[in-house]
Amino acid sequence: MDHVQKCPAVFHHVPRCSKAFQHFGKCKTNPKPPSFTFRTLILFAMVLVSSNVQAQKIREDFLKLIDRPRVPLTVKAQQQVGGEGQTAFRFTYMSAPETQVPGILIKPTGTTGRLPVVIALHGTGGKKEDQLPLLRQVVAKGFIGVAIDAPYHGERSLSGKGSTDYQNAILLAWQANEKPHEHPFFYDTVWDVMRLVDYLVARDDVDPTRIGLYGVSKGGIETYLTAAVDPRIATAVPCIGVESFKWALENDSWHSRIGTIQTAFDAAAREARVEKPDAKFVKQFYDRVVPGICEEFDGPSMVPLIAPRPLMTINGEIDPRTPMPGLQLCIEAAKKVYHAAGVDDHLLVRIQPKTGHKVNPDSQEAGVEWLVRWLKPQQPGH
Repeated sequence: MDHVQKCPAVFHHVPRCSKAFQHFGKCKTNPKPPSFTFRTLILFAMVLVSSNVQAQKIREDFLKLIDRPRVPLTVKAQQQVGGEGQTAFRFTYMSAPETQVPGILIKPTGTTGRLPVVIALHGTGGKKEDQLPLLRQVVAKGFIGVAIDAPYHGERSLSGKGSTDYQNAILLAWQANEKPHEHPFFYDTVWDVMRLVDYLVARDDVDPTRIGLYGVSKGGIETYLTAAVDPRIATAVPCIGVESFKWALENDSWHSRIGTIQTAFDAAAREARVEKPDAKFVKQFYDRVVPGICEEFDGPSMVPLIAPRPLMTINGEIDPRTPMPGLQLCIEAAKKVYHAAGVDDHLLVRIQPKTGHKVNPDSQEAGVEWLVRWLKPQQPGH
């Protein structure tokens, strides 16, 4: 992959269009008459139009799938004790009927004007409080930092750990015969984040043009899915999440991802009387729980929709949940779109050598610096 460098990551540009293309009809090395070049340009334009139409259809199909009634946000906030130079709030908002989402918001103390925002999404079994170190890090750089609990995690889980309730909810999604129904495996978080953005852009201390999204593992998948369908996300950093579910199915590499929801998956297999689940059954399971994740909404289709907005992906070289060949399919698809838009520098892939399913501290720092680069916060005290 031209865009991939092992850490420390150094971005390499893909060559621009040839001079013959840039200087239409003037290049001496091009023996074809101008009419040929004109036809080529027309065909190129037609391809771009077709690609844009397809991209819009994917967005519309995904938004239709996750759509829920838009109720008033009914935000409730309470100030908490923050760190030095930082003010913290706990808040809730309604993302859908009977769906209250709890969150944490931290901002630099004593700042005025509109600030950029970083939304942080946790992984499976996590909670918003897990993101506090990252939130404090970005707030120190001049951002407003926000984290929420995913469905059936944190305060939205009876156990508070986001495990048993989450697995049960996924099993219910498998069992559901009526549509629409819940999609707690990734998709419902996308809706919650979009409603969170509705709240943030209405605040008088938020710059609605500078909202970034950073997520890890499950949160990484939710990050690229959200950025793909919501243009209000100005830049995204999905960590150990970008992958091709289809590639994983076709190459017997689905086990590790399924392992994150093993209890629900095993229960579904028992209900279906499948003694030894294989890729065929996994596909059947995905079709009910996260429909389209192996097809229209797979990584190679969704990741390119983020272009031309800045995108940095962080992956482990030996991460079994995001195998490198599947990641490569996503990046190659995205690279074409970024290059066609003339913004090769808006795409960066960071591969952590000999690293499994985790984000190393230097990679988190690199992700934060990516957000700083594109969202340009004013560091407090400067």
